[in-house]
Amino acid sequence: MRTARQLCPEALLIRGDFEKYSQKSHEITEIIREAVPLFEKSSIDEFYIDYTGMDRFFGCLKMARELRERILKESGLPISLGLSENKTVSKVATGEAKPNNYREIPRGDEKPFLAPLSVRKIPMIGEKTSNTLFNMGVKTVKTLQVMPSELLEATFGKNGLSIWEKANGIDRSPVVPYSEAKSISSENTFEQDTIDVKMLEAHLIAMTEQLAGKLRQNQQLTACVSVKIRYSDFDTHTVQQRVPYTSADHTLIQVVKDLFKKLYSRRMLIRLIGVRFSNLVHGNYQINLFEDTAEQIRLYQALDRINGKFGDKTVCRAVGMQVGRRRFNPFNGVVV
Repeated sequence: MRTARQLCPEALLIRGDFEKYSQKSHEITEIIREAVPLFEKSSIDEFYIDYTGMDRFFGCLKMARELRERILKESGLPISLGLSENKTVSKVATGEAKPNNYREIPRGDEKPFLAPLSVRKIPMIGEKTSNTLFNMGVKTVKTLQVMPSELLEATFGKNGLSIWEKANGIDRSPVVPYSEAKSISSENTFEQDTIDVKMLEAHLIAMTEQLAGKLRQNQQLTACVSVKIRYSDFDTHTVQQRVPYTSADHTLIQVVKDLFKKLYSRRMLIRLIGVRFSNLVHGNYQINLFEDTAEQIRLYQALDRINGKFGDKTVCRAVGMQVGRRRFNPFNGVVV
């Protein structure tokens, strides 16, 4: 982005809305979950569905088109679809169907379909690999298809054989059933190892605050808190504590601080710290009648509304202001 602004200072910069993206992704996930027997969610906007055996009853293309039309109607989002006998060809077919269409590649037509395409269309062939292939005179998938697999293996190692197979429409990878993350976590590796305890606590509080906000946003509660530290000599230690199900900042921050004090015993420079919430369940925060006040509950609700609308850390504890905003990956539960 820094380079883009230098090259084009008059560019109009539009801030992405990751919360909205996640919300829409969850919405489409639930539609797919209701409609198909087995699916894999590989990214925020990409799914693989296994329709094995469905052709004898309903017709795979018919089912896929009906699902696409339902998603279009209920989400309002354009969606492209590729149908074939494996994940690689389906992914390429989806790309060819964009921006808002579908494409079926019948069994046996995989090689002819792929042949005229650029090698960059093959998943796992990035810029570096494609440049090497271009230097070898390989620009289309058809050339890859007729090359000896041994030559590609000699050039790219074990990935060479995988490239050859994908180019020939061969992909044995299964559709991996989707399941929601059982934990969420956040880690920070410092540019310079540090012994500044106040700074370390500030990072821990900021990470805990953001993770707790994600729990409330996803209507989840945690029952286990873990803190991790890695010393400058790469010696790594983790400690955890079970807690009553909660998503409250003030409860979780105190647990995290106590665990850090218990864990940090060597007084050596620290390279990395991390916080992890596990044993997640769906549920809303339960008010503690003896500790929580109405003002405190309203504060959490206001914080979540503001941060949900304008982005994480729009409003946060003062101690965490020195820590930059961290982005959340909803598919592996990691904040980076």
